[in-house]
Amino acid sequence: MATVNIRRDVTDPFYRYKMERLQSKIEGKGNGIKTVIVNLNSVAGSLSRPPAHLIKYFGFELGAQANAKPSDERWIINGAHDAPKLQDYLDGFISKFVLCKKCKNPETDVIIKDEKITLDCKACGQRSDVDPRHKLTTFIVRNTPTKGGKKDKSTKRTRRDRNKEKSTANGDHDGSPGDSNGSENGDENGDAAHDAGSDDELTRQAKELEAEAEIADDDWAVDFSEEAVKARAKDLPTELKNSLVLEENDDEEADGPSAYEQLGSWIVSTAAEKNGVINVSDIEVYKKAKEFGIETKHKTVAVLAQSLFDDKIAKQIEDRAPLLKKMITSERHEKAFLGGTERFVGQDHPALIAQVPAILLGYYQNDLVSEETLKAWGAKASKKYVDIATSKKVRKSAQPFLEWLENAESDEESEEE
Repeated sequence: MATVNIRRDVTDPFYRYKMERLQSKIEGKGNGIKTVIVNLNSVAGSLSRPPAHLIKYFGFELGAQANAKPSDERWIINGAHDAPKLQDYLDGFISKFVLCKKCKNPETDVIIKDEKITLDCKACGQRSDVDPRHKLTTFIVRNTPTKGGKKDKSTKRTRRDRNKEKSTANGDHDGSPGDSNGSENGDENGDAAHDAGSDDELTRQAKELEAEAEIADDDWAVDFSEEAVKARAKDLPTELKNSLVLEENDDEEADGPSAYEQLGSWIVSTAAEKNGVINVSDIEVYKKAKEFGIETKHKTVAVLAQSLFDDKIAKQIEDRAPLLKKMITSERHEKAFLGGTERFVGQDHPALIAQVPAILLGYYQNDLVSEETLKAWGAKASKKYVDIATSKKVRKSAQPFLEWLENAESDEESEEE
């Protein structure tokens, strides 16, 4: 599906805020002619706004009837309206009801109070009022249920919110900012544990999978018992076994493969059984990591970076993002994930080195690695995961992305001033 910048006046191809280009289909004839916007849900999701707001805006601007509560997800406007015209009208909606009035960033939440709409910008902190004279303003106020101050499920969390959650998950909430001992212990283990009571979608599905496994032992296509996994790990090619040895002196038994090697060998075995790693589900991976007791370890995400993708990695990042977001919970995790990626492209698949900018952009756009970690990684080659020559080669390939990242931040600072 073709995408465009949310702000179409921004021509930068690396502009981080994207949406699908509107697609419309004209049906009927005569007085019964109508226009169906086939991907309105997706576009509305990219803008973090209900699709009903968009369809009503089109109706008001075009002077045509529009159904704001379809029972079949068919968003219809009476009359014939081509997609380019609707795209132009969408620019007006974005300008009036999405963009921050100060920094022009689309990371805004809608706040309704005393029948007034305010846009709360999560990028710069500015709060700006929406023009109350527009007909859509009245529609939004009258048709938005009170949610006790909580955001609607359709509203996306901003990258800063998620980074803040990562920081909390890494142990910052367990003591004061000056409590260095608690911080060091959490980071040394790599592994601020997730809330034991957490019941997010991935965890819930993993629990269901575990329950099913207790009922039927033949759920798996191959034997994934501890003994079988260890046996397969010993039979792996030397290159793969070496690639999964992340650091010396791991806290693992010296007489057998580490838990990380076992996880990597399990992914490789399952991928072979299912005709491709893309057929290995996130739930299965998370369940297996949890079974080995390494689901919160920073070294685990380094293994995932090496074993969870194939030569189409740049296109696969978005699909794997939910799993990776759950498991990358600190700066140390982010660094390990980049290290695993460096080994994956630099050592295991050198033909992919040219794709490093696209890979890093995927990590950045899906909030897997922060700007600060990316810049620190790009500033200095390291021999921790690959030899120094390969490390330099990977970073040289990454320069276009790193330069864009630096310039993008400078542009944002200039706009704020």
